[in-house]
This record gives sequence, structure tokens and C-alpha cells, in this order.
Amino acid sequence: MNTTRTRFYRDKVNGKVMGVCAGISDYIGVDVMWVRLAFVVLTLTGVAFVPVIYFALGFLAQKKPQHLYADAGEEKFWLGVRQSPSRTAREVRAQLRDIDRRLAEIEAFYVSSNPRLAAEIEQLR
Repeated sequence: MNTTRTRFYRDKVNGKVMGVCAGISDYIGVDVMWVRLAFVVLTLTGVAFVPVIYFALGFLAQKKPQHLYADAGEEKFWLGVRQSPSRTAREVRAQLRDIDRRLAEIEAFYVSSNPRLAAEIEQLR
């Protein structure tokens, strides 16, 4: 697994103070507004360790690399890997099975319509 794409980063580009809430939002795949709201509510209700954790993450976590993902599709894929690696592996296996099935159909089509090609393939086996 590619650990640079599955780890937690501070997101200074989308962040307000230190980018911790935006990083958590990116990591778990929820809107940043809900993460910020949770931090504010927890802080106001007296959970004293929330600001400490926030600043600790702000100083200890690495800044998100600018070109971590090539496009939105790749970002969505790695979010799925972070959320459920086994489900993502099943999806990739299903896509590969589908590709294999389609290639077998193409091979069957060309072999059935071209007897010379069928003979050459049989010689290779």
C-alpha cells in the first residue's frame, strides 16, 4: 500500500488556522464544516484536551504535499482505501475480472472468425 497517500496530513490550502480540521476532513471524507463544528462544540462543552490535541496535531503532522493526487478520481480512490481497504481491494478485483472477461470475449470473437489465428494460438498452448 502506498503510505504517502493513506496517511494524515495537515491541509494548509483548505485550512483556516493550522489546517488540522481540513486534514481530518480530507482523511475521513466528510465536509470540513462538520469537523470544525465538532471541534468547536467539544471545546465549548469543556472537553479540555481538544485544543491540546488540535495544536499537537498542528505541530506534529506533516503538511500535505501539493501534488499528492493526479486528479479527483485518484483522490476518491485513495479516500476509499483509507475508509475501507478490503472493500477497495474487492472493487479492484472485480474490475480486473471484468477486464479479463472482456478480453476473453474479444479473443473468442477473433479466434472464431479467423481460423488461421485460432490454429496459431493452439500451437502456442
